[in-house]
Parts: sequence; structure tokens; C-alpha cells
Amino acid sequence: MPTDHSPRRITHIPPEAIRRTPWKNGGGVSLTIAGARDPGSPNDDWSGVIWQFGRTAITTPGPFSDLSGFERLQTVVAGEGLLLDTETGEIDLRRPLTVARYDGGQRIVSRLEHGPVEVVNLMARRTAATIELRALAPGEAALLPAGHHVFYAFGDAIECDIDDTPFVLGSGHAASVDGAMKLTCRKGSMLVGTIGAP
Repeated sequence: MPTDHSPRRITHIPPEAIRRTPWKNGGGVSLTIAGARDPGSPNDDWSGVIWQFGRTAITTPGPFSDLSGFERLQTVVAGEGLLLDTETGEIDLRRPLTVARYDGGQRIVSRLEHGPVEVVNLMARRTAATIELRALAPGEAALLPAGHHVFYAFGDAIECDIDDTPFVLGSGHAASVDGAMKLTCRKGSMLVGTIGAP
């Protein structure tokens, strides 16, 4: 469980609250950790997604879903050796925690040099939101702008400071946090997704 002693609005997202969502092309399943949708749109309707932060396993090479109109950010959190082949070249995600940004409408086929991997994706409809995704290792800090942020302990538990307030998040847990802040990672590695106005 997270611990927080500040008045800042923080919403805990435990592993049991993470929702399984089929890929748009039906080739797999993502674990949707956080997101926003158009009011009233069904969970299985991709046209209703405004933004989505999730984790997925890529176990065999294959084509990615066509997400035209979306910006995508992606990084490997387990395994290594992922390459994405596109019509204009390759996107190199061989090294874990390297963040790549690309157009969701690109034709992409994944290539696995060393077996299955797990990735975290942050995607958003371009007309509705802007996005950033960063990895913080122990001792690293980031100044987060005003907006909505998702913290994710993708491996071990994390300990960090939100401004000057200690915050702890268990392994596999996430939290959503609003506002501008200084975030300092003290223990464990974390991913931070930022969603802002278009």
C-alpha cells in the first residue's frame, strides 16, 4: 500500500484493480493500469479511448494494432531485445527502459532477439492529450509539469519523495497524482507517465 502524508490528491491503483483489455487486433491482452475514455463509450471500443497506460507481454513476433490518430510511447520492463520494424526503418527497444515515441498509425511488426518481453505503453489521442513517459532510477529526480501523472512500480517496491513528502508504492502497484511537483526516486526504479492538455 502507498503511504502519503501530503494533502495532494493521490489515487492508489492496486494490482487487483488493473483491467485486462484485448488488443485492438485481437492478438493479445493488455493490462490497463490507468486511462480515460469518452463518456459512455464501451470498454471494448477503441474509438472511445482518450489515453491509456498499460502493460503487455509480447511473446511472439507479429504486427501491432493500427492506432491511427494516437501518439504512442513504449518501453521494455522485462526481458530485452525488442525491435519494431516499420516501413521507414526500425525502432530500437533492445535495451530495457529505453523510451520510444512513434505514430500509432505506423505499420509495425515486432521482432524478438532474445525471446518474450513485457512492455509498458502510454498512448493518447493526439487531438485530446499530450503525453510523456520517463523512467527514474534511484537518485534521479524530475520536475513534473501541471497535469495528470501515473506512477508505476513495474518491478520492486519504490520509495520516492513527492516534493518533500515521502511516498512508498508496492511492487506491481500504481498511483495517479495530479499537479506540478518535484519527484525524487529514492529506492527501486519507477515509470512515470504524464498526461497534459493538447
